[in-house]
Amino acid sequence: MPFGKYAGTVLADLPISYLEWFQRQGMPKGKLGMQLSTIYEIKLNGLMDLLIPIRNKYK
Repeated sequence: MPFGKYAGTVLADLPISYLEWFQRQGMPKGKLGMQLSTIYEIKLNGLMDLLIPIRNKYK
């Protein structure tokens, strides 16, 4: 996350409550907004396991 309370946090590690807040307030424009929306949907639907191969690749 490039700014705010969770600056420096990997988007996939953001708490769902923070993503819900963005959903209510409006996601940022552009690529970051799209990424936050995608992570929100992944977490909301319990699909975090989809990110395991990607996260392991960049460790």
